[in-house]
Amino acid sequence: MRLVKTCAALVLVSLLSACTWWSENADVEPDIPEQQLYEEALSAMDDGNYSLGVERLQLLEARYPFGRYSEQAQLELIYAYFRTFEPDSASAAADRFIRLHPNHDNIDYAYYMKGLTAFEKDRSFLTRYLPLDETQRDPGAARDSFDSFATLVNRYPESEYAPDAQKRMQYLKNRLATHEIHVATYYMKRQAWLAAANRGRYVVENYQETPAVADGLAIMHEAYTQVGLTDLADDAMEVLTLNFPDYEVRSFREGSSSLLNIATFGLLGDAEEVAVPARPTQSLGETRAEEREKEDAKEERSWFDKVTFGVFE
Repeated sequence: MRLVKTCAALVLVSLLSACTWWSENADVEPDIPEQQLYEEALSAMDDGNYSLGVERLQLLEARYPFGRYSEQAQLELIYAYFRTFEPDSASAAADRFIRLHPNHDNIDYAYYMKGLTAFEKDRSFLTRYLPLDETQRDPGAARDSFDSFATLVNRYPESEYAPDAQKRMQYLKNRLATHEIHVATYYMKRQAWLAAANRGRYVVENYQETPAVADGLAIMHEAYTQVGLTDLADDAMEVLTLNFPDYEVRSFREGSSSLLNIATFGLLGDAEEVAVPARPTQSLGETRAEEREKEDAKEERSWFDKVTFGVFE
């Protein structure tokens, strides 16, 4: 009887060991040569199957971390993540490549893709196809994108990616400046005059050659006037007049409206016109003049158009 129990125990242990061995080896893929994995990844990406490309590149990195294709696979993985709309993974892959290969010949590409990933992450689906003002949203991704592009342009000015990075930097600069004006306008409406003046001064000092500089000077003039700093207010107005002679000076404070204007939802009566921060260009090729023409076209609405809510005109 004792012998039977011992034999049964040995058989049970053998069966359990066999099950464990088969289960462990069931999920293990056969060894695939490094070159084959790399070629499969490139082929999948050429066919537009970037998800499969990511899978093959990840497997290549896991199997051959120090192989002949490892560095190039890391660069390809950045782009594959970018095309599969995984901005966080793409940014992390770019940071990893920059950290591991600071002297690589294609390090400029890693910086460019890092900036481009943040740039596209900031431009959501709604802002691309609907007339939403993205300058009022959190500018964190825009700052990250600008910093990456700035590093690329400063360190590698001869890079083939530098010209496009410079164009995107100008767009981002306009956007960040306009965001500061929105914040300053918020402070103006809350009568936080010094906070608004500091925001306006920050735009003037850090975002020169952007349309928002004129708004920054106007905010400085109005805010300094409110707190009695007439010398600073006069200086801001003098600079504004000399550099932007056609600028229409309007108040950035909360506007006041008559009772008739409020009762008729703005159709009748008088209302104080409040300044609106200038928006940055919505595309890299749109000029400031074209943007102003669009804004003027929106403002020129007839009385009949207002009454019918734009249905018949």
